[in-house]
Amino acid sequence: MYAIDYEDFGTPAPVNGAATVTVEVDGRPVTVPDGTSVMRAAALAGVKVPKLCATDTLKAFGSCRLCLVEIEGRKGYPASCTTTVAAGMKIRTQSDKLLQLRRGVIDLYVSDHPLECASCPAQGHCELEDMAAAVGITGSSYTGGAMHRPTPKDESNPYFAFDPQLCIVCSRCVRACDEIQGTFALTIQGRGFGSKVAASQDQPFLDSECVSCGACIESCPTGALTEKSIIGLGQPERALDTTCAYCGVGCGFKAEVRGEGADVEVVRMTPDRAGKANHGHACIKGRFAWGYATHSDRVLKPMIRETIRDEWREVSWEEAIGYAASEIRRVQTKYGRDSVGGITSSRCTNEETFLVQKLVRAAFGNNNVDTCARVCHSPTGYGLKQTFGESAGTQTFKSVEKSDVIMVIGANPTDAHPVFASRMKKRIREGARLIVADPRRIDLVASPHVKADFHLPLKPGTNVALLNALAHVVVTEGLAREAYVAERCEPDSYAKWKAFVAEPRNSPEESESITGVPAERVRRAARLYA
Repeated sequence: MYAIDYEDFGTPAPVNGAATVTVEVDGRPVTVPDGTSVMRAAALAGVKVPKLCATDTLKAFGSCRLCLVEIEGRKGYPASCTTTVAAGMKIRTQSDKLLQLRRGVIDLYVSDHPLECASCPAQGHCELEDMAAAVGITGSSYTGGAMHRPTPKDESNPYFAFDPQLCIVCSRCVRACDEIQGTFALTIQGRGFGSKVAASQDQPFLDSECVSCGACIESCPTGALTEKSIIGLGQPERALDTTCAYCGVGCGFKAEVRGEGADVEVVRMTPDRAGKANHGHACIKGRFAWGYATHSDRVLKPMIRETIRDEWREVSWEEAIGYAASEIRRVQTKYGRDSVGGITSSRCTNEETFLVQKLVRAAFGNNNVDTCARVCHSPTGYGLKQTFGESAGTQTFKSVEKSDVIMVIGANPTDAHPVFASRMKKRIREGARLIVADPRRIDLVASPHVKADFHLPLKPGTNVALLNALAHVVVTEGLAREAYVAERCEPDSYAKWKAFVAEPRNSPEESESITGVPAERVRRAARLYA
């Protein structure tokens, strides 16, 4: 289930909705981008259409038949999630007939779903519970029919449990695994009454291809897929904005907590759907590996010691800050103003790093500030600074969605930056081509649903020789976009570089003995890249 403070709009916003359309929902006019679903338009007008299979991180599916509406001048009762708006459309979301249809749907759902909500881990945050209450269903009129209960739980995964008895087979978890994560670990197995959610080849979750990203939990409308932390601690009471610091993606999160003051405890972490880097997705580390926050070894109070031979002793914040300030002043008095500095961790946010540099420059009075991220990224930082005038990245993660050809060199995104890798793999499945330059056969070279067009298994330390060989092909075969280059590069510098890479010593044939990559493969990859 998504964060407790999130309002779901049912379907995603249209991708290219430049033009707008004005419609009327239950008498309320609303103007929305062209291509918006009726369900989303209603939500934007402040009208909630009942739904179970729809959520705004997944494509419209139209299977639950709960979101039916009436449209003036149109026959039948179309599903609002799969119906797009049209200019002047008049939509009615409530009527006696719609209530009758929705009650019939919910009656069927609860005929095979326990309504003992008080004992359910999703109690108070379950969409089926909300929908049943909205149409006035407290129990099923169907008795004596076949049921899936009792069915054993799958508690093999250390982070979440799957209870088939609470599953309504809405396919949201399957679609999340396909559309968001791109692992395709889940499927709907069987047909009709025998349909069920299955992991891989009907295996326990832990033994399946599941990577524990949590996208299925995020999308589940009931308590079928639930974090074990919620099962153990109960529902959270409020959500706090935070940023994951495990890697450089910088995913936005909601830390859902309960309790006050010293008794506050984290119940679960949910990805922020408004997060600019992750857009509501997460990986196993960001979603589940937050145990350090409550670990018994975590230092919760400031401590000081005067020498490394002394024992640590707990002190107040005032004493700790005062001691640190006095020691910094003592060192500067004895050794000079430039004798101290600051370094930030790569796990710090940009805001935290900004504050450290401000402390060093404004309080210490020098420029001795650095971040450990520069150490591992110093070559790329230097290259970007020299080339573009700025050492930061030149594109947002979102730009990968427009890529036609992607080249991965010196990186293993599926392991190091899984959330970004999910977006990149989605683009590759949509048709983008992929070149991987890596001594190792990383997952992107060949894995289910993703395969590189070219794998260039270069010898370690020969990256520059390989890049020069690729550039040699682009330049000597006339594949460079000279007009594009002329608008963005200094002509003298470009002419010198062009002459250098065109030298025979930089050809793929000459470089093959250095890089170990077959020349013909390098040429074909360069042509694809260009």
